[in-house]
Amino acid sequence: MNILDKIVADKRKEVSLKKSLISVSELETYSLFGRNTRSLATALKESNSGIIAEHKRRSPSKSEINQSLNVHDVAKGYEDAGVCGMSVLTDGKYFGGALDDLLLARAAVQMPLLRKEFIIDEYQIIEAKAHGADVVLLIAAILTRDEIKSFSELAKQLQLDVLLEVHNEAELQKSLMPSLDMLGVNNRNLKTFEVSLDTSKSLSKLIPDDFVKVSESGISSIEAIDTLKKYGYEGFLIGENFMKTDDPGLHAKEFIEQLEG
Repeated sequence: MNILDKIVADKRKEVSLKKSLISVSELETYSLFGRNTRSLATALKESNSGIIAEHKRRSPSKSEINQSLNVHDVAKGYEDAGVCGMSVLTDGKYFGGALDDLLLARAAVQMPLLRKEFIIDEYQIIEAKAHGADVVLLIAAILTRDEIKSFSELAKQLQLDVLLEVHNEAELQKSLMPSLDMLGVNNRNLKTFEVSLDTSKSLSKLIPDDFVKVSESGISSIEAIDTLKKYGYEGFLIGENFMKTDDPGLHAKEFIEQLEG
């Protein structure tokens, strides 16, 4: 069993437990459920930098990244830095995140928030909306084409943007459908955790122009972004690079100034 299989197996148990505790109809009564969302895809198209900054405490590949920062402060710092949106990891067991992180970020900022999660059930999409998300992540490696279709269509009904993440051509081909807004190429192999920007480069020409192209993982330099822009990428997800510092917002600000300078 690779790490992705383990995460998904644990996630199925977690979601099953949650469904027994809080019903969908209960989630639909949450005040944030009726909130008008903001489109990350639109923000990326209108931006010069295209930075999506991430809040991440730890990961299976790097163990601890930063446990000491307050998510409210990180979100404020990112928004002040001028990022297009923020990715909030809500997985507890492997990434040290929580749905409360999403609520705290939502209370702090207006910018689009992505719920970064291993979504395997429609319940988690309704949960994302109820906790203030504007965007959900769907990972092609753990979903069938039918699941991607039904999950993304539900997200659209809830006015949520959809970022679909792929790692290779097979995942990309099974995933292309009109209910997606953004196509994210993860440069990290989730089975080996090796990172290569060549993944984004090679898949770029296979992604139709109707989707906003996003490159994820292993992006730490201005040069990398300048190169990826030539391949049509408009969004760049950066987590570790900012989170490993004592002031992610300040580092994001300096990075964006350099990028746009």
